[in-house]
Amino acid sequence: MAATRAKAATASPERRRRRRRRGPGATPPPRVGFVSLGCPKALVDSERILTQLRAEGYLIAPAYRDADLVVVNTCGFIDSAVDESLDAIGEALAENGKVIVTGCLGAKGDIVKKAHPAVLAVTGPHATDEVMRAVHAHLPQPHDPYTSLIPPHGIKLTPAHYAYLKIAEGCNHRCTFCIIPSMRGDLVSRPVGEVMREADSLVKAGVQELLVISQDTSAYGVDVKYRTGFWEGRPLKTRMTELARALSGLGAWVRLHYVYPYPHVDEVIPLMAEGRLLPYLDVPFQHASPRLLKLMKRPASAENNLARIRRWREICPDITIRSTFIAGFPGETDSEFAELLRFLEEAELDRVGCFAYSPVAGAAANALPGPVPDVVKEERRARFMQLQEKISARRLERKVGKTLTVLVDEVNTGEALARSSADAPEIDGVVHVASSPGLKTGTFVKVRVTRAGNHDLWADVV
Repeated sequence: MAATRAKAATASPERRRRRRRRGPGATPPPRVGFVSLGCPKALVDSERILTQLRAEGYLIAPAYRDADLVVVNTCGFIDSAVDESLDAIGEALAENGKVIVTGCLGAKGDIVKKAHPAVLAVTGPHATDEVMRAVHAHLPQPHDPYTSLIPPHGIKLTPAHYAYLKIAEGCNHRCTFCIIPSMRGDLVSRPVGEVMREADSLVKAGVQELLVISQDTSAYGVDVKYRTGFWEGRPLKTRMTELARALSGLGAWVRLHYVYPYPHVDEVIPLMAEGRLLPYLDVPFQHASPRLLKLMKRPASAENNLARIRRWREICPDITIRSTFIAGFPGETDSEFAELLRFLEEAELDRVGCFAYSPVAGAAANALPGPVPDVVKEERRARFMQLQEKISARRLERKVGKTLTVLVDEVNTGEALARSSADAPEIDGVVHVASSPGLKTGTFVKVRVTRAGNHDLWADVV
């Protein structure tokens, strides 16, 4: 199956024992195929559905031909994501014929049904109960008391040594280029005790890195007025700083994603300087022009982000700052784009992504005057990334000769692929570690950097 999919452990001794318990002629458990598209927040939704499927005794099929039906978790944020999702649904229908659709594309009206009227059911995002009702309707599960054995931390689609920890759903902002609130609703923070129990369970199961995610991680607890919860009998405020401090005590790397530059974000930087959190902050600045940020309706648009970045680096010199930007937003002038390039030069961000503005159906920004021609948008995006590549290479070159602690993701013949505190999985660079005895996936190792490229590092084990 395309994209991320669960792997079925069909040959385990435990499963063979269960087959024997059922006896000859027993009906085999129904099997569900799964395709997961989109961002880490959608991946967590997929993990929750898969966990519920396994809890109810369904097996996860690794290929279309092995599945009794297929669930496709879609993305619908930008046009290319919509096209990819519709293609994935079409492929699943062609290969299997029985398909349930969930995710952000399902929240965008009847797009799915118009394109693929044969799908069995369509739900929106974070809709585990609705998906399970659809599965029950089209693939009933025979009762078997032996099939509900699942690990306490649930089913994960990430490697065993890292996991995404989603702390909230939805978003209270109304950025004009974004339709996420219309698909995922307003901010709903998870109870802090529940988040800590999940994190603790993951670490006890062997997870070495927790990647904290939500639509706006720095807004965690706003909707419940930072209510006090409890963890292991101790009071704990439902707030990003207090949550980050508590997570840092579990013994795993803790990485913060999707953090808006509010003033209170400054509070977590000392925790990074003390080594309690990874010195890494994912802050989607989006632009440098105050006028455009106001048109975008970005939170904290009036903040002096250059001054804040300088303060962060004064407190924690090793901090890695990742961000995303939009080139060609409606009305963006040549001088405003030049202002963005100047910001990039001065900020010297470590990891950066840039997207040419895409007129997502339903986004308020589409009605703004002065749309930028596609060829200009793409040219600006290319110029932006060309400049950032030089900045990235320059910052990585400073690490040559330094000793880093890295987490090994994959061991191959000749080298291992690992990540330092500066590297989030899937979106940042990697550290290529020369082959050495004892290198194992999911373990930490100290390395000395020998060479730097535009995005990656090369190193030897110390």
